[in-house]
Amino acid sequence: MTLSKPVEQSLRAAQEDLRDALAFAARGEQPFISKHIASFLADIENLIDAQELMENIRDQLTKREEK
Repeated sequence: MTLSKPVEQSLRAAQEDLRDALAFAARGEQPFISKHIASFLADIENLIDAQELMENIRDQLTKREEK
């Protein structure tokens, strides 16, 4: 099952907000703050990509089973 559009849109919006936070943090916060914000960004992207990858694998397995 793929991510619903509202969930994916919310995750993308969160990424935009985190990018803004990262830009501000890079100018005035300790480096570990920027590192963790960047990690959150990567985690969201990985979540979206992993979901798509899992769906593709599931589709391929289903096609093989049907043959």
